[in-house]
Amino acid sequence: MEMKEEENKGIEGKVVAVTGGLGLVGSTVCLELLRRGALQVRSFDCRTTSPWSDNLKESGVHCIHGDVVSREDVEEALQGVDLVIHLASYGGSGKEMIRTHRIEEVNVEGTRNVLETCVKKGITRLVYLSTNGVVSGGKELENGDETLPYVPYNNYVSSYDRTKSIAEQLVLENNGRVVENGRGSLLSTCAIRCPIVYGPAEEKYLDRIISDARLGLFLFKIGDASSKTDFIYVDNIVYALMLATADLLNQHSKAAGKAYIVSDGNPINFFEFLRPLLMNLDYELPKSSLSIPVAVLLGKICEAIYTMLSPLLNQGWIPQPLILPPEVYKVGVTHYYSIRKAKEELGYEPTTQPEEAMTKTNSYFKDKKRREVDGPSIYAWIFCVIGLPSIISVAWLPDIGPIPFFRVIALFIFRSMLVLRIASGIVVTTHVSEAVYALWLARRVDPKNAKAWFWRTLLLATFSLRLLLKRAKEAKQSTLREGLLTISGSSVA
Repeated sequence: MEMKEEENKGIEGKVVAVTGGLGLVGSTVCLELLRRGALQVRSFDCRTTSPWSDNLKESGVHCIHGDVVSREDVEEALQGVDLVIHLASYGGSGKEMIRTHRIEEVNVEGTRNVLETCVKKGITRLVYLSTNGVVSGGKELENGDETLPYVPYNNYVSSYDRTKSIAEQLVLENNGRVVENGRGSLLSTCAIRCPIVYGPAEEKYLDRIISDARLGLFLFKIGDASSKTDFIYVDNIVYALMLATADLLNQHSKAAGKAYIVSDGNPINFFEFLRPLLMNLDYELPKSSLSIPVAVLLGKICEAIYTMLSPLLNQGWIPQPLILPPEVYKVGVTHYYSIRKAKEELGYEPTTQPEEAMTKTNSYFKDKKRREVDGPSIYAWIFCVIGLPSIISVAWLPDIGPIPFFRVIALFIFRSMLVLRIASGIVVTTHVSEAVYALWLARRVDPKNAKAWFWRTLLLATFSLRLLLKRAKEAKQSTLREGLLTISGSSVA
């Protein structure tokens, strides 16, 4: 990210707190603030660890554990701070969207706590990360801008957008409020509205879609192929936040009391955006499509199921829902915006163009796939997890529980107990022998995950082994390429 001196002015020597600092955007903001000369950067997050936490600590960021819902935690984290970049939010995607009470707590009460603490502690600058959803309400919008009114509260399609709207209005209404520092100083605030953020290690959208594609659960596209939406690469949203921060620190701020829409400036169909990423990982876009009404109906069914499971939704073993109604509108309905105001008043221009941004994102997820033990579709898992114990049980266990019933079915297929037991022996032998071979092969091509490949192949047999064989082939081709490059280099020398 290139840095101009005037964009940096005011940040040097300041103590800055970043709420939600352990996320993708938050961690990048923290590191960028250090690069721009901030005296101290504090990451305030309810998580103790994240994929970025170690790097932050090594870089000198002060990582503070706490919750924006707790006024005590907020006041402790913001003691002695010059400015706040408030990123912490909850409920933007997946099963988080079901937990409406937590969404309200974090997005509204958390923002109120941050604002009141700024006033109490004499902090005079606050930048808030908002969302374009505060003005969309699930309706089609083309080239929308900051003149659009907020959606009436009961017309929002998600609790997330509604609470972010309330929070943004709180932030902007508090602009110009006198802070308690004894000097009559005023609080300056602004909001940056962003669309879906993407980039290396993004957790909320891309990781979930890739996981669904790997398991064979990415079943359909949604909406018309001509629909478009905005995206923003992580470096671009961080750049916008830096511009807003620097502007608020300017004595003659243009941004104070205002909201700005930012994006990559390249609206695109959601599923076409995903195409190069999935192709790079050897997955395919679904061929079938659902209309918006049908997708919303499916989303409401998923929503009802997950609402019943709401006490368990913070458990990691509960999978993400297939789709929820707000996500249908987000990916299937055209809504994109002009970034002209941010360009004219903040000097915003995307620092990373979409092609380069997607190349970096693709590279990260490709490398991540190489580091992990790949797995087959959910259907292979179900077939093996149910099939292997079943054939062993009906072949060898006595008549207990449902076994007699399943044995009748098995005998209809295999005709006799002898053939059934021979078949079960062949199945077990195949699983064990393929697992042993997988362990031997993995020690050569993926030694860090050799044990994982063994256990997975023991359970899934050929479904797992073929993925390891593919990885071995890729490793061999990579070695050959490197060898040819070395020979070519030696010849030139």
